[in-house]
Amino acid sequence: MPKRSEEMLTDVWTSLLLVWITCVPYTSMTPIISQSKSLQTGSTALLRGLVEGQRILSRAKRGWVWNQMFVLEEFSGPDPILVGRLHTDLDVGSTPIKYVLAGEGAGTIFAINEITGDIHAMKRLDREEKAEYTLTAQVTNRDTDQPLEPPSEFIIKVQDINDNPPQFVEGPYRASVPEMSQVGTSVTRVTATDADDPVYGNSAKLVYSILEGQPYFSIDPNTAIIKIALHGMDREMREEYLVVIQAKDMGGHMGGLSGTTTVTVTLTDVNDNPPKFSKSLYEFVIPEELGIGQPGGKVKANDRDIGENAKSTYNIIDGDEKDVFEITTDAQTQEGILRLKKPLNFETKKSYTLKVEAANIRFDPNSGAPFKDTATVKIAVEDSDEPPVFSKPTFVLQVDENAPINTVIGTVTARDPDVTGSLVRYFIDRHTDLERQFNINVDDGKITLAKPLDRETDMWHNITVTATEIRNHSQISRAIVAIRVLDINDNAPEFATEYEAFLCENGKPGQVIQTVSAVDKDDPIQGHYFEYRLIPEMLNNPNFTIKNNGDNSISVLAKHDTFRRQKQEMYFLPIIVTDNGNPPMSSTNTLTIRVCGCSREGIVQSCNVEAYVLPIGLSMGALIAILACIILLLVIVVLFVTLRRHKNKPLIIKDDEDVRENIIRYDDEGGGEEDTEAFDIATLQNPDGINGYLPRKDIKPDLQFMPRQSALNAIVFKCFSKMIVLNLHYRCMIRFLYICSYLRLFLCFRL
Repeated sequence: MPKRSEEMLTDVWTSLLLVWITCVPYTSMTPIISQSKSLQTGSTALLRGLVEGQRILSRAKRGWVWNQMFVLEEFSGPDPILVGRLHTDLDVGSTPIKYVLAGEGAGTIFAINEITGDIHAMKRLDREEKAEYTLTAQVTNRDTDQPLEPPSEFIIKVQDINDNPPQFVEGPYRASVPEMSQVGTSVTRVTATDADDPVYGNSAKLVYSILEGQPYFSIDPNTAIIKIALHGMDREMREEYLVVIQAKDMGGHMGGLSGTTTVTVTLTDVNDNPPKFSKSLYEFVIPEELGIGQPGGKVKANDRDIGENAKSTYNIIDGDEKDVFEITTDAQTQEGILRLKKPLNFETKKSYTLKVEAANIRFDPNSGAPFKDTATVKIAVEDSDEPPVFSKPTFVLQVDENAPINTVIGTVTARDPDVTGSLVRYFIDRHTDLERQFNINVDDGKITLAKPLDRETDMWHNITVTATEIRNHSQISRAIVAIRVLDINDNAPEFATEYEAFLCENGKPGQVIQTVSAVDKDDPIQGHYFEYRLIPEMLNNPNFTIKNNGDNSISVLAKHDTFRRQKQEMYFLPIIVTDNGNPPMSSTNTLTIRVCGCSREGIVQSCNVEAYVLPIGLSMGALIAILACIILLLVIVVLFVTLRRHKNKPLIIKDDEDVRENIIRYDDEGGGEEDTEAFDIATLQNPDGINGYLPRKDIKPDLQFMPRQSALNAIVFKCFSKMIVLNLHYRCMIRFLYICSYLRLFLCFRL
């Protein structure tokens, strides 16, 4: 059964294949026109059946008759060129048919005869513009324009002719190759294009050749690769070459078209030339005052190479005292610059001879060529008028303070280094000695004292001394002279500060009241050592004694514990301090000791007697201020009472009985304004003044007419402000206010 199934399946696939082979040519393939009569008969029968209305899904084979059509490009003539002819089996004479052409160029480039089917090219064709045209042909009924057949496509190809010369699209070319390259070294490749058909004939087959540039270069005729053809091409002899290349089609045969281009070939530099000095001996004259690092001359080695290959470095390889000079390379000019490393001295050495080498930075070690050159440099030192030279750049001298005037402190010396040896004179730069404390001898350089010196004021004096040649005053040298003032014991020691000691009433005998130290403005070499002692009158002092602490200080001790502020508030203890100078100096300094009240822990609380007397804590000053205010208030009260009881007699008599008869003369001339100013009418009308009182000159104006209560308040306020300024204790102020209140009540009841 399986075998039977396989045979049946094979029969089915075989039947389907036969049906496909039979039907496909009539349904999907485009009919191929032939000129055989049998094909024309079969096509005619099928076409007639289709016209008669038979609805057959498969298309009948056509009766077109043509060959593949070609037209030659660039053809021109008086008449259109016949391209080809269309023909169908339906064209038997009885049926009115018409040939219709459509597609690319139909009606413009190509035209068809509707009756005969001839196709003509109406224009000149260019294959390089368009190589083929796709057209559509159809047969219709001439009377009804009904299509007799479906449309069919065909192609008209334009045949190529050799009408385009080769062209170098990328030209002109530029190329480079190293100089001294071997023969056959590739330089570059050029490319030409030909628009003609490369598959039809030899129209696009190119062959290359050199028209100019021989014998230096050659070119491969097929690959167009340009190569070196001459050995030893030197850039230094010729750097650039112009090569003309020709490309010819038709394989280079006669009648072919050609095109040319240029190739500019540049030889690149290689380091094949060593540096070379322009001369073998260089001579320079350098002044001896030339500064360190300054250029003294230039040498140069020329190199025919360029770029990095021409760069050289210079070195001093031989010569006497090579360390005096150095040579550096100028990166811009490639020159060797001689510079000074040490000062020159004509009197010591007058000339130098050096050997300088120039070597390439880059070179080929395999070349074996010496890429270096040497030259001799002779340097002559030129003598110059040099300024005087001090024996030392800095002089350090010493002098005792308080030394007498004209004391010789020291001597400075300078000499003229020139061969002639001019005499030298010395001066002090007064800008460095504004107070003119020193003098110098212009001939021998001895420095003397012009004013006394005090070490405690200035320990060092720095002055500048100048040395000048007699024959050339412009040659000046300077040296610094540092003068140190040596100390002598001319200052007595004294207390380091103004001490004020405090002694507690409840202190114990032997307690330290104060530690005292001393200072001395002098600065002895061995250091300070002070001796303290009481003055002879105080040697048996019953209250205090001193103890040396061994560190240049002493401690003041109390001898008993019976100190009381009521008995004596302050003690003065004179102490003599002596130094260890030669001669020794001493001074008497007084230590002030206050007796104070202290707490049980020994903390000082109060050191005033008033504070001890007044338990409320008021001092004597505060108490005096309060008493003064109270007395002032009492004086003011008495003054007010006296003023109230005292009455002055009136200036104008108002009693009618005292009025006398007055005789008035009207023939007297008046005094004018003088009569008016003679009397104050308001004063005459009110002889008692304000409130019946006249102004008094012994009382301040602001208190004469002030109400008593306001005046009292003002006085109290002023007194209270004064107490605030004095910074009195607040309890004093409160008691003062109490007293003022009592006085005010008293005045109110009294008045």
